[in-house]
Amino acid sequence: MKGQLVIAGLGPGPEGWVTPAATEAVAAADIILGYTPYVNRITARPGQILEASDNREELVRAERALTLAASGQRVVMVSGGDPGVFAMAAAVYEAVENNPASADGVDIRVEPGVTAMLAAAARVGAPLGHDFCAISLSDNLKPWTTIEKRLRLAAEADFVIALYNPASKARPQQIKQAFEILSGVLPADTVVVFARAVGRPDEEIDVATLGSAPDMLCDMRTLVIIGSRATRKVKSGDGRAWVYTPRSERR
Repeated sequence: MKGQLVIAGLGPGPEGWVTPAATEAVAAADIILGYTPYVNRITARPGQILEASDNREELVRAERALTLAASGQRVVMVSGGDPGVFAMAAAVYEAVENNPASADGVDIRVEPGVTAMLAAAARVGAPLGHDFCAISLSDNLKPWTTIEKRLRLAAEADFVIALYNPASKARPQQIKQAFEILSGVLPADTVVVFARAVGRPDEEIDVATLGSAPDMLCDMRTLVIIGSRATRKVKSGDGRAWVYTPRSERR
């Protein structure tokens, strides 16, 4: 073998949500690459090199990581959340598909992490207790018509839907368009969870309904969960409330 490339998930933010395997990989790396906010979460040990780059440079970053690993370096590519969910693991394998020889002799491994969908669900209870799916609202890599179709069909199939990348400065209206599509299928009282910056000091969790959801603010740090028709709120005797989706479908 030449060198090693580990694609590691750092979770949504808190240190306690980073797996021991990811921590060990980062500690052992010669070079760590990633999107700037994720690289900034790492304190480099003496001799360790950090390379941060922009969010739109995923494929270039993946090619760079493979080149470094092929030269004999121990390389770690970091992602927030889980590296296999709308993140860098797919970019690395895309780079391998484009240039198969770039992976020759390189030990490539993916270390999973806690994705935002799971962190958000844990904060409110168990909204993913039955069938669910995840859809990114970003149309940087796929057409908006594809997103519209997937939203409609997921709602018609009555999945709980986790929405990643719901809004940005460049596309503030797409989340409202998504709610319009979902409102054409699902009832207005469908439970909707807005989880922003989960696990960080500025965390905000709001539970709303599909009818009121278009008035809620969200950004790229927000994970939105749209409940199924079975998703509901449950309260304890002392008034505490959670959101959950029953494990079984009642016929």
